[in-house]
Amino acid sequence: MNIVLAIILGIFFGFALQRVGANNPQNIINMLRLKDLHLMKAIFFAIGMSSSLLFLLMTFGFIDSSHLSVKSSYVGVIVGGALLGIGFAIAGYCPGTSLTAVADGRKDALFFIGGGLLGALLYTLVYGSIKETWLFDQIAGGKVMLATGSEKFEPLLPMIPGTLLAASIGVVFMLIAWKLPEKV
Repeated sequence: MNIVLAIILGIFFGFALQRVGANNPQNIINMLRLKDLHLMKAIFFAIGMSSSLLFLLMTFGFIDSSHLSVKSSYVGVIVGGALLGIGFAIAGYCPGTSLTAVADGRKDALFFIGGGLLGALLYTLVYGSIKETWLFDQIAGGKVMLATGSEKFEPLLPMIPGTLLAASIGVVFMLIAWKLPEKV
């Protein structure tokens, strides 16, 4: 059942990406150059809405917080994120938008996907030689959440209820989305 739900949610996510134009690399590049902010507005609104909904649904017992998977924070994540961001800015694709672009018939996205798979292969091949380096030094204790929300993970801000913090951050993101102009 989980795989069926994942496929259904993936289809909806791909549909949403296509509808907001995230499958067009020029829209992403224009967003990163701060020329056209309609995509940024959609991203900010989606982050705000999903964050608020997730924590509200956890608060009312519709989602079991034990199903959350918080990944360890370590230095290599920042390095990898910077590499992904550089590739994102150069190519105009990220992993999700590239798959949507291929589904929409864009052949240039195949090169991005191929590059991502090649990068994953190279990482797999060198992992053994880098796993004991500073790249895997944990940040803030490793598996942490911003605030409380699950007993499994240590909160960075334990004095603030997770639902209140997530809903507040969500509202701020949605307000930013509402206030951002379409074009600059």
